[in-house]
This record gives sequence, C-alpha cells and structure tokens, in this order.
Amino acid sequence: MDKVFGYAVITGASRGLGRELALELARRGHPTLLVSSTEAVHAVRKEIVSHYPVDCQSFVVNLADEDKTRSWAEKIAGEYPVNILVNNVGTGGSRAFETADMDYLLRIIHLNILCTTILTKSLIDNLRRNTPAHILNIGSMAGFTPTAWKTVYPASKSFVHAFTKGLREELKGTGVSVTLAAPGAMATSPEIMQRIEKQGFFGRATLKSTPDIARRYVDGMLRGKRQVILNPLSYLLIKLIPERLRIPLLSRIVKREL
Repeated sequence: MDKVFGYAVITGASRGLGRELALELARRGHPTLLVSSTEAVHAVRKEIVSHYPVDCQSFVVNLADEDKTRSWAEKIAGEYPVNILVNNVGTGGSRAFETADMDYLLRIIHLNILCTTILTKSLIDNLRRNTPAHILNIGSMAGFTPTAWKTVYPASKSFVHAFTKGLREELKGTGVSVTLAAPGAMATSPEIMQRIEKQGFFGRATLKSTPDIARRYVDGMLRGKRQVILNPLSYLLIKLIPERLRIPLLSRIVKREL
C-alpha cells in the first residue's frame, strides 16, 4: 500500500478510465475526491467505500461550466489536503468541423483545456503544501498529430501535452511531479466501442483494457515519470511517418466513424 499524505482528486470519475483510476487509487489506500458532471459518480463512491477502508467523497459539478468548475476547485482547495490531482475529464468524437454545432466544439474546449487549467491552477498551492505530490494529465495519442474529422479534439489534447511538459519543468525541485498519460483506444462506452469497430484493424489493434491502463498510469505517476505511453507501436508510427503522409492516412481511418 502506498504511503498516503493527502487526498486524490479525480475528474470525470463516474465511468471509464476515471472510474478505474479512482478504484486503483483507493485500492492503494488513497482517500479520494471524485467529481463528475453526472450523478453516476455517487455509485462509484459507494463502490469504493464498500470495498476499501478509505475516505471517499463524490461531487456532481458541471465541469463544462467555467465558473462552477472554479468555484468547486477553490472549495476543495480550502477544505482538503490534496497531494494527487488526476485531470482525466474530457470529451471528443468524430464530426466534420463544417457541420459540427458550436456547443459540441466548445464542450471539447471547456472539458479538455479549461477544466484541466482551472483545476491545476486552483490546487497547485495545496499540492505544494502536501509533497510529495503528483499531477496526472490524461492526454491522448491524438494529441501527437492533427487529424481531419476530429480537428478540435487532437488540438485540445495537444494543449494538454504541451501544458504538462511545461508545467513539469516549472515545478522541478518543488516535490510536485507532473506526468502525461497518452492513451489510445479504450473501451469506455458502447458509443466509443462502435467508433473503434468502424476504424477496422487499426482501432482494434490499439485497444487496451481500462483496469490495466489505470494501474499502469498510477504506477507511472507515483514514480514521477515524465510520460506514460502504452501504445508504443502507434506512438512509433506517429513519430516515424512524415506528417504529409500521416495526416491523410489517419484521417481516412477516422472518417470511417462518420
């Protein structure tokens, strides 16, 4: 069991990777603060307290709302000692930019960029008071390359990647480590599974189970790793294939989801 100094905050904790990360941290003895935009987060809290001897609190907050996110983060910063922040909440999808409605595009920006920035800024002083502390930012393999039919999503995850690496450098020597996780395809919902199936062999070949991903991400975070890549083949292909070839290739794969 890990040596625990404070609470772990996990965003988007009601399902998928967020739920698995919350369960993994609780299993290791970390008290957890779970936040999600849906009531399902309370069921995850019940699951944790029924299986693990740790404190767990759950909160329903519209994380796509900047003011509500900031208010909740400031409340948590003032009431709990926090030594782990997992910026997991995010959203995406595959749509033509030209026909995508503005609410869809802004929701991606708010959840993937603004929420991560607000939570980190609001809790950074708290984290520095409770070292050793850790920040785990959930990026994406999509953040390493632009892709048509997703457009704003990979751009938002590219922000997460750059933000994580810059913040890690800034916090060197403070006792707060910052780790980037870049997952590929994950079976987190029936809708996502349908999109992965439409990608064909490439989508199925990069698919990983969320409990295993969560365990390995928590391991990497607690060890203070700079980056955790669990799809080395995909990462290698992204790095080796020239952009002029890579963008059309990946875009054709993604277009199958439409």
